[in-house]
Amino acid sequence: MTNNGAKRKRFCLTLDLKDDPTLIEEYKRIHQYTNIWPEIPRGMKEIGILKGEIYLLGTRMFMILETEPDFHYEERMARLSTLPRQREWEEFTWRFQNPVAVTGSGKKWMLMEKIFELP
Repeated sequence: MTNNGAKRKRFCLTLDLKDDPTLIEEYKRIHQYTNIWPEIPRGMKEIGILKGEIYLLGTRMFMILETEPDFHYEERMARLSTLPRQREWEEFTWRFQNPVAVTGSGKKWMLMEKIFELP
């Protein structure tokens, strides 16, 4: 993927929300840009995430992250967890979330495998 000639990496992840309409609406509310803790997007940008989007269908979420070309996912996400309020945000949002069934308990956002691309 390019943006003005610069290559980017894309990561696609999935996670489920608890099947509770009240919690789902609250989760959507706290993810509005005016409501999210400012340290969260700031930290994401600091580690090289250029753009992030989350989509929702029922309880299934899909996140797309676009990053710098030299972005190493595990390394950068480990660094993200050390930045201000990131770990607190993860703990706060966990009350809304369920791990995807194939991951086992305790794991949150999981990388997805790309299986098709329209040439």
